[in-house]
Order: sequence, then C-alpha cells, then structure tokens
Amino acid sequence: MTVLNNDLLSVSRNLQGIRDSIRELCLECGRNPDEIMLEAVTKTVAPEIINYAIENGVSVIGENKVQELNEKLDRLSLEHCKVHLIGHLQTNKVKDIIGKASMIESVDSLHLAKEIDKQAEKADLHQDILLQVNIGKDPNKFGFGGEELEQAVRDIAVFPNLFIRGLMTILPFSDNREEKMQLFGDMYHLFIDIKAKNIDNVSMDYLSMGMSHDYKEAILCGANIIRVGTALFGARNYNGGN
Repeated sequence: MTVLNNDLLSVSRNLQGIRDSIRELCLECGRNPDEIMLEAVTKTVAPEIINYAIENGVSVIGENKVQELNEKLDRLSLEHCKVHLIGHLQTNKVKDIIGKASMIESVDSLHLAKEIDKQAEKADLHQDILLQVNIGKDPNKFGFGGEELEQAVRDIAVFPNLFIRGLMTILPFSDNREEKMQLFGDMYHLFIDIKAKNIDNVSMDYLSMGMSHDYKEAILCGANIIRVGTALFGARNYNGGN
C-alpha cells in the first residue's frame, strides 16, 4: 500500500477534530477531557499510517484480529503506545495474543476467560481484561447479558492470572439518539453497580463504549474509552474474522 501525504494530512485533521469534539463534550457534561482515552481502531490500516497517528499523540490502538495484529506488529512503533484487542477472540487464538496486547477488551464468556488465564499462566504474566456486555441484546453481538454480568464478574475474578479492569460494549447500529443514550446509560449504571460491590481482583477503571458513529453519546453517558476508526482513518473495507 502506498501512503500519500494526503492520507497523513487527513489523519492529522481528523485527529484534531476528534480531540476538539472530546473537549467540547466534556465541557458540556462537566468532565475532564484528560479522562477520555482515545483508542485508534486500526483494522486494515497500514503500519505507516498507524505510526503517524502514534507520532501525533495516539497512545492506544485497538486491533480486531489476532492474525492481522501479528502480521504488522514488528512494523509498529509501540514504545509510547499500548495495544488493545477489541475484536471477538476465539479460544484457539488466545495463545497468539498473550503478551502482545496489554488489554483484551472483548472477554465475552467464562470459557474464554479460563483459556486466557491458562495461557497467561504459561507466559508468567497477568492479563488485564474488560468484560464485554451485550447491553442491546443484539443476537449478532457477543457478550454477557446485563442480568448475568455480576455473576460472570465473580466467576472470572477468581482466575489468578486475570485482572478485570472494567466493561466494554458495542451497541446495535441505530440512528436513534435517544435509544443510544438509554443503552449507554444502562451500561454506565451496570459499571457503577459492579464498582460499588468492591469485588476482589476487580477494579472498574474503564468503561469502553462508543465508536465513530456514537462516541459523542458514549462520552456524555460516562465512557472513558472510545474506540474510533472510521472518523480517524476514513472508511475501510472490513472483511474476515478473528
């Protein structure tokens, strides 16, 4: 892939626009913009463009696919940038991501958590994770139901090589702002409820919700990680699985 100066200039403009938007939203809802982690979603993005974004202050990138991450990992400048895995993770791919992602945001089952714990033990490390919640009850999305979340947290918290750092969700696509605000609000209440229970090995530090089309509503509802791809890098062709 040939990277043109126009591609880089576009990323620079988009990044500044997103940062300005974050500041305006935080001013509107009385939050500190420094609390918001802008996670650049880099699926199908060339390493040269990712590195340019990192040079311009992006400190966290989110990759969807284990194979793609591993193919471009050696070409990424990650001295000052962390990698999160945000796509659905199959248990047979866990061994290929351990030690490469500082956080796995998409832990959506007890079975998956058990495998991550097993592979983390083999690698002699502790793995930060978020539990994915299917707050919209979308049959096409992965994640725990809201009603089963507390028990899932308690079950996974006992794994000695995992550390639950918060929650993540992906909403069903909708143009209905009121509906999005309601679901994000429901997620925030779950997040606060779990935090208040002070469960051992659980620290509800992060609420990851909101993407290019709905990160504004997510920030207004309490998100402190937003996962932005298209709004930063432009539209891309998404194909394939994990």
